[in-house]
Amino acid sequence: MNSARQHAPPRPTSRDVARAAGVSQATVSLVLGDKWHGRVSSATAERVRDSARDLGYRPNFAARSLRMGRTRTALLVVPALTNEFFARVYTGAAAVAAEHDFGVVLYPSPDGTGPARDPFSSARAALDGVIASSMAADALGALRGADLPLVLLDSDPEGHGAAARVNLDIADGMHQVTDHLLGLGHRRIVHLASAVDTWTFAVRARALRDAVREVPGAVLRTVPAALDVRAGREAVEAVLRSPGPLPTAIVCDDDILAAGACKAVRRRGLRVPDDISVTGFDDLALATAVEPELTTVHLPAEQVGERGMTALLDVLEGRPVEHPNLPVHLVVRGSTAPPSTA
Repeated sequence: MNSARQHAPPRPTSRDVARAAGVSQATVSLVLGDKWHGRVSSATAERVRDSARDLGYRPNFAARSLRMGRTRTALLVVPALTNEFFARVYTGAAAVAAEHDFGVVLYPSPDGTGPARDPFSSARAALDGVIASSMAADALGALRGADLPLVLLDSDPEGHGAAARVNLDIADGMHQVTDHLLGLGHRRIVHLASAVDTWTFAVRARALRDAVREVPGAVLRTVPAALDVRAGREAVEAVLRSPGPLPTAIVCDDDILAAGACKAVRRRGLRVPDDISVTGFDDLALATAVEPELTTVHLPAEQVGERGMTALLDVLEGRPVEHPNLPVHLVVRGSTAPPSTA
């Protein structure tokens, strides 16, 4: 075994790659560090990568990180992983991070959207930057003075303090919902709104309110509820017990609330969508687990994570960051239909 170890071929170095590709070691460093854009031609970059692959060369990222003063680690702050949307955000961020030899440390708020311990008191020195959902408001408060690049997800574009933002076109998603329901003929609409006070839910409420206001005879009632099935069910049960005509449609701020709304309708002895239509938002796995399946707005959660990590990498490398909103689209399923004429 010792003899075999003595005769093992030496590991290729960046100098070997440079010699094989016919370039300098500095060029190898630029290409393999993904800093070659605008400084090295595409053909040269491809030649360097081919040479590194043929030689079996792998950069020593740990040593390079020490030289650069970087840990190659990002912190992802989300409200809770019990929500499938944020688990998918993490998946997208981690995939992009892995491509650039970065790690992602996940910090879910222990109480969902409520107060969180300061995740940065012991971690500042071990992080290059932070990607955070605007819904983790209490955890975000700990970032003031952390002196770390911050990329915010689903947050007010007019807000300050972030190096970059990644937003979904939430307003358009709610407009698609209201266009669908109003087009079916619904005029008595209840908004089952999230009780969480964040930008994304404020946008949904404003878009729904503005759309309904444009239609003569349309009436909108807003009822807040915590983001869980039971709270959604209880809020809708209270609506269905109140005097006056029943709503013909219930627009929910997310699929979890929509599941609660559907339970409330059934407990009243009514049917979805024959008596009352119900819509969700997010397009979680839950949307196709309930019966009838939910009409909802599909949000590309993994792309949110991918864009968030890409934006952080751009900030760290001093590259400009683009801010186009990610498009969303309505998925029409069995929970909506024209209002009953009975």
